[in-house]
Amino acid sequence: MKILFFSHYFVPESNAPAARVHSLAKEWVKAGHEVTVITCAPNVPNGIVYPGYRNRLFQRQRLDGIKVVRVWTYLAPNKGTVKRIVNFLSYFVTGTFVGLAVGEADVVIGTSPQFFAGWAGLVVARAKRRPYVLEIRDLWPESITTVGAMSPGAGVRLLELLEKKLYRWSTRIVTVGDGYRERLVQKGVPAAKIAVVTNGFEDELFSPRAADPAVRRTWGLRDDQFVCIFAGTIGMASGLGVVIRAARLLKEKGRDDIAFVLVGDGAIRDELLAQARDQGLKNVVMPGLQPRERLPELLAAADACLVHFRKAELFTTILPSKFFEDAAMAKPIVLGFRGHAERMLREADCGLVFEPEDEHGLVAALEQLAADPELARRLGANGRAYVLPRFERRALAADYLRRLETLVAAASPEDRTAASGK
Repeated sequence: MKILFFSHYFVPESNAPAARVHSLAKEWVKAGHEVTVITCAPNVPNGIVYPGYRNRLFQRQRLDGIKVVRVWTYLAPNKGTVKRIVNFLSYFVTGTFVGLAVGEADVVIGTSPQFFAGWAGLVVARAKRRPYVLEIRDLWPESITTVGAMSPGAGVRLLELLEKKLYRWSTRIVTVGDGYRERLVQKGVPAAKIAVVTNGFEDELFSPRAADPAVRRTWGLRDDQFVCIFAGTIGMASGLGVVIRAARLLKEKGRDDIAFVLVGDGAIRDELLAQARDQGLKNVVMPGLQPRERLPELLAAADACLVHFRKAELFTTILPSKFFEDAAMAKPIVLGFRGHAERMLREADCGLVFEPEDEHGLVAALEQLAADPELARRLGANGRAYVLPRFERRALAADYLRRLETLVAAASPEDRTAASGK
């Protein structure tokens, strides 16, 4: 097959969408298919193009057998609203134009976030009269109103209208969790139209290993400290103000044996860093954005992994990709979530749960793990045993590929108009 994939984010960016698209496309190429990814010049999260790349109208590269086409976009940091919307719309325009020009495709996929990548894929699929798969990793505009990036009004109502049209005109919808599937059904999407292909992990990358003592030294932390790490986007949805409050509580209790490391960047990182400095919290380390290839080394140097989102009904539907990667590293998970992620953690028996945004619950969980190394070891081992047979990327990619093959086989020349939603 010739698979055309629209994704605003792609490697060397290290966020979850980029990692998912790369790992899926890489496996599909290995299976003998041709995959073209239309994306941007890498610039997340600061809106600054990575070294070795340029923000040009059109540029090609080959990566792990994947044909990568990078298009020009208006660059904007991962914060604020107006400039980011312009960034998203510019990708829709240039991505659509290039997608129409790149040649034939048997199936087209568009992934969120962001919303307009899905629309670019839909327009190209309809123009080429090919089946279209919309991948839902984030519910727009619900997610942006939940975190306060936009207020309810005419703009949001327009986005909601576009959202409904996008769902209606897609041939199939793939979500990354049952929670999203249930939410889409509530919005009126037929259940038969939706498939679930979860996030996962690459075992060749995320596998247990001995800790490198040099990593902790670069963080300025002692070997005898219990270290809890968060690796991911430090954005508005993360709710990581809870870490600053928990670190202050630990300081007040005289517990200098427990520390936090927040790896990554995002809209609120500078704010959190300023708070930690102003309050003299030496138990909070924020080393900034790191290459994805280095994450296993950093996770191995920690004693537990934090997975946390703000307390909101929408986020009970999420299964964060970091959950699978942390569990694959055999680290106990400290989970600030309710809903599907909590149920999975309890089924796997791979960590401790606390109420989202509750610093007292977070501190209590860390104190329990720090006091009981055997418990931490057991929970970590349980997590690895749970995710390995269920969520390894190669198996997930193979499942996704079978669905695409079935969809393409059903789209005979006579059926392609119907498959495109007309």
